[in-house]
Amino acid sequence: MENDVLATPGHLISLAARGFARLSEVRLKPLGFGTGQLPVLVALQDGTASTQRDLARFAKVEQPPMAQMLARMERDGLIERTPDQQDRRSSHIVLTIAARARMPNAIETLFEGNREALDGFTEDETKQLIAMLTRLIANLDQISSAGQTPD
Repeated sequence: MENDVLATPGHLISLAARGFARLSEVRLKPLGFGTGQLPVLVALQDGTASTQRDLARFAKVEQPPMAQMLARMERDGLIERTPDQQDRRSSHIVLTIAARARMPNAIETLFEGNREALDGFTEDETKQLIAMLTRLIANLDQISSAGQTPD
């Protein structure tokens, strides 16, 4: 088992992430949202970010893919941009009224999918899984920001 690359946490977490992404995509599409848009939607909804640069940082993606995503979201009527009065090169981004109206259903859909995926897990197991994944992500972020590579 030690040498089974398919039984490593990295591979299993990757499979789980892809499974969650497929589930979310199928369930969010009828609501007019895509899974990749979730960090942007959440950040705009709760006021965490309002510029392309802030959204890219929040979603942990580079600027060009964020610009493409925002262009699609604007085309699809999910966001609106207004010029920044202090910096004409920048714009403030907000959710449209239509996107705001659909967000509660989208969020409930995601929570429902998580509940279904965690069927059979106790509340303590779910909390422990979340804590371990949060620690794992922090470790991975630290490794990649330090530019470390495995020996």
